Amino acid sequence: MQKEILIKDYSYELPQERIALYPLAERDQSKLLVYRDGVIEHSKFTQLSTFLPTKSTLFFNNTRVIPARLYFQKETGATIELFLLNPVAPRTLIQQAMEAKQSNRWVCAIGNLKRWPDGTRLTKSIQNLTINASLIDRNAGIVEFSWTPAALSFAEIIAQTGLTPLPPYLKREAEESDRLRYQTIYSNLDGAVAAPTAGLHFTDRILEELRSKEHLIKFLTLHVSAGTFQPVKVDHALDHPMHREQVIITSENIKELLRANSVIAVGTTSMRTLESLYWYGVKLNNDPDLPFEITQFDCHQLPSNVSKYKALEIIQSKMERENLDSITGETSIMINPGYDFKMTDALITNFHQPGSTLMLLVAAFVGEDWKRIYDEALKTDYRFLSYGDSSLLFKSKKVG
Repeated sequence: MQKEILIKDYSYELPQERIALYPLAERDQSKLLVYRDGVIEHSKFTQLSTFLPTKSTLFFNNTRVIPARLYFQKETGATIELFLLNPVAPRTLIQQAMEAKQSNRWVCAIGNLKRWPDGTRLTKSIQNLTINASLIDRNAGIVEFSWTPAALSFAEIIAQTGLTPLPPYLKREAEESDRLRYQTIYSNLDGAVAAPTAGLHFTDRILEELRSKEHLIKFLTLHVSAGTFQPVKVDHALDHPMHREQVIITSENIKELLRANSVIAVGTTSMRTLESLYWYGVKLNNDPDLPFEITQFDCHQLPSNVSKYKALEIIQSKMERENLDSITGETSIMINPGYDFKMTDALITNFHQPGSTLMLLVAAFVGEDWKRIYDEALKTDYRFLSYGDSSLLFKSKKVG
């Protein structure tokens, strides 16, 4: 088990005016802070390719943000807010839940729950669409949705009836422009309720430039959950219950990692997926039939005497043996200071909330220099959080 980690040691003063409430007019015009070998440089995101090692492999999270916030108006005038968290029926896989026809069930965060009596069905109609919500389990927050036309998928229904789930710290309602801007240009698989915001800076122009310099653009999937914004309410990091998120990795991902020169994680979600892969290989080394499920403490309790290449080869062997093109699993990996990174050489990421699990992850990657990095960003007018500026961080040689 790790040594005691106090959350207060990973906090800092973030003035409200430094939080970017809206994105810049052009995605790739954000600032870029580069940290390497203890040195901090300032640049523009358009110059990203010039800072990457030769023929790097960049892993992007291609999850797509769903309109997960639904508002229903009761006849009494009361508003009930339903925030989709994860599906429970007829399937627990997000992709299948989004493709469901006629009805499905989700665990929801419910606003104004006390105004929603048992047995009361909520209804919302927009043009020729109608969606109904029935409370199935008040304590668990399970809601059954049904809709007409029943031939439409749940994804099609909420595209018309739901709103973009902006982070709570923006303290504003979602606007029509957020449907486009709180989404990466390469998003592909419906399922996230929060954007992998490191990717919001990328444009076709940036991707083309990366390819022209022989960097590889690759995709994996982690459906970002609302837990990413869950505040840390404990004093000690290891007492915080880490959220679970669904991940999808492909056989091609494994091959790419085995031959990669330098691995660049685009965002903390990509990093958590990549690091989870190593621990899955470690678990398979002991039991080849285990499902892909990484718990909060696996990375602190399991032996790490397996090389990253062997871990990847073990996963590859399982996929070949079972004729799998992809594996869907879950991870609640919690990366704290002291963690020994196995897969990731550099991280592209925004600037995160004080005292958050993401702040702990950054501190684990760059060590105590996180304070210098954040002080410098504050001093030089960087914009913070989801719609803010970017950074390229190389793993500190003093950690891991």
